[in-house]
Amino acid sequence: MNTRLLKTLCLAAIAAICLSTACAAQTEEEKPSSVSFTDQLGRTVTLDSLPGKIVSLSPTNTEILYALGIEDRIAGVTTFCDYPVEAADKPKVGGFSTPNIEAIVALSPDLVIAAPRHEKDIIPQLESKGLTVLGLNPQSFDSIMEAITLVGDVTGTEKKAEELTGEMESRINAVTGKVGSLSESKKPSVFYLTWHDPLKTSGTGTLADELIIKAGGRNLFSDISGIQSIDFEMLVARNPQVMIAGIGMGSGEDIPLTYLLEESRLKNTEAGKNGAIYGTDMDLSGRGGPRIVDGLEEFARCIHPEIFGNPGN
Repeated sequence: MNTRLLKTLCLAAIAAICLSTACAAQTEEEKPSSVSFTDQLGRTVTLDSLPGKIVSLSPTNTEILYALGIEDRIAGVTTFCDYPVEAADKPKVGGFSTPNIEAIVALSPDLVIAAPRHEKDIIPQLESKGLTVLGLNPQSFDSIMEAITLVGDVTGTEKKAEELTGEMESRINAVTGKVGSLSESKKPSVFYLTWHDPLKTSGTGTLADELIIKAGGRNLFSDISGIQSIDFEMLVARNPQVMIAGIGMGSGEDIPLTYLLEESRLKNTEAGKNGAIYGTDMDLSGRGGPRIVDGLEEFARCIHPEIFGNPGN
């Protein structure tokens, strides 16, 4: 065999090997690779591809999905998912606390996004049916940002999630930057009413408490944790300077605000004397989604109208 022929055969062999390797690499790239995430319930969730059909089991989750611009992928929501208004047109899979397992399975979702209250009973049932479930638990401003980022990562909308959280942080800083230097004496004591019968308020570890603090106030009941019932006499004795009622939730509508305005024994508190009694949309202060920033701006107007303008303006 002459030298030229030998070189030609060698080059052909090398080319064949390179082509084979390239084809193998291309085939490998085309194969969907599994990706694992740790959700906000501390669970490991594995996806083989981007979810095309998603079921949301809470109003907060639904708001996050819409804010990320992937409402076309939402296959089902709960009967409590009422924002944005377009969510009402999505197929329903039962209530927030009582989702219908069969209805969810019938939709054949690639991903179900759940909440902490589903962890013990609902999530195991869904997983036993072969469904993939991601748990969100946005109970603070930081964890809200983390939830949005997580959903962005899972759904392939990382850039939109980054833009959204960036806009939210900018608006948050616009509020905290104006009240951050206030002395304690300039921060009014704030009573937040979640319900009037029995009398309930939000203590530490709640979004309402964080809203009050970030808006430049002091939670009148910072010595309790979570949402608890309180004594009316204690409320009067602590003499709140501002009172805010959560309104618009369920059949109660504006009853909590009406209670604060009409309860004669509250008229001698500083809030009563100065007319510093307001109502705010409970969904804005209670849902850990993008609209929490709207809630913060609303609280800021209630607590410091001299800085942010009067509520409702």
